[in-house]
Amino acid sequence: MRMLLNVRIPNEPFSSLVRDGTAGDVVGRIIEECRPESIYFTEQDGARGAVVVVEVASAADIPRLAEPWFLMLDAECELRIAMTPEDLQKAGLDKLGSRWQ
Repeated sequence: MRMLLNVRIPNEPFSSLVRDGTAGDVVGRIIEECRPESIYFTEQDGARGAVVVVEVASAADIPRLAEPWFLMLDAECELRIAMTPEDLQKAGLDKLGSRWQ
């Protein structure tokens, strides 16, 4: 199933990693571990952040995805299940709608 991993990266330790020239290596290692479908770096509540699209087979995949961000960057992570338009079409909304009238 597809999940969105929303990452908020605090200024420290990231600023120190930028100053010592290791930020790219650390982020590269995390991306390699997460194997994202896509990743976008952006602002999150006024701080550095990322939105990562990942495929997970089970909840057991969550530590593999979140722990590198926690351990290496002291980041906050939120995980959300995401649907494509095709997933939404398979949901059976027409039947759910008639069931809950």
